[in-house]
Amino acid sequence: MQIYLPIAEVSVNAFTLVGLGGLVGLMSGLFGVGGGFLITPLLFFIGIPPAIAVATGANQVVASSVSGVLAHVKRKSVDFRMGGVLLAGGLVGSWLGVWVFTILQQVGQIDLVVQLCYVVFLGLIGMMMLQESIRALRRSSKPGHRRRLHQHNWVHRWPVKVKFRASGLYISVFPPLLVGLAVGVLAAIMGVGGGFIMVPAMIYLLGMPTKVVVGTSLFQITFVTAFTTIMHAVSYNTVDMMLAVLLIIGGVVGAQFGTTLGARLRAEQLRILLALLVLAVCGKLALDLFLTPDDLYVVQQGIG
Repeated sequence: MQIYLPIAEVSVNAFTLVGLGGLVGLMSGLFGVGGGFLITPLLFFIGIPPAIAVATGANQVVASSVSGVLAHVKRKSVDFRMGGVLLAGGLVGSWLGVWVFTILQQVGQIDLVVQLCYVVFLGLIGMMMLQESIRALRRSSKPGHRRRLHQHNWVHRWPVKVKFRASGLYISVFPPLLVGLAVGVLAAIMGVGGGFIMVPAMIYLLGMPTKVVVGTSLFQITFVTAFTTIMHAVSYNTVDMMLAVLLIIGGVVGAQFGTTLGARLRAEQLRILLALLVLAVCGKLALDLFLTPDDLYVVQQGIG
């Protein structure tokens, strides 16, 4: 069933969009990521202009994250204090990211920069996550292996420490603020929730236990991407509501299935699956950048 998207100015299959939303919702509930790192490139692949994909993809991430975080609140696996600190940094980062997005759009380089950002960030994060996950899986399979709950590093020596009871941490507020700031910038420029960076940072940098990482990540992602969507809609009118509604329908349902499935898998297995998915998307984007396109010249109406 083909439908016309008025803002994106393209015709697409409605069931394809619902299916994409469902897949991203599944990833949201399963891994604790908003799914923007997946939905935005997938929208590129089906012909949605990058500026529209970024803004509308962020809108869909909100719905998937809300659905996922509600399921985690019921399981009491959300650290609201940590989520609040991450959110404070994320809102500032979103504002900065929208400002950078404006500059890139004015100079006509937004499409190339967005795709390059995806290739670089997904490649780095995917390789690091895969390497660490395989090591963790090997360590956990050894008999008599005893895993330390927290690895103390330079981050734990920063000043202004706060007790995060749900995570069992006593660390400075500055590292979570910086993580939130970085995620906010990425949310605005790349249309992502930032979970593919925040989840590894929360586990390996902040030392949070995996059981509260997923829910806390989704809590922060919900508010940051909502703020980002509003900024894009008001500033550029790049949110296609017809596209957003179809993605949201699939995303809300998929997130519930993902949360249920995630409770049945080991943390190490979840990390390996996420790393492989990140690398697969990165490879497809990199391939598209280097291959010669079918149409060398495209006339496209400006967005502004």
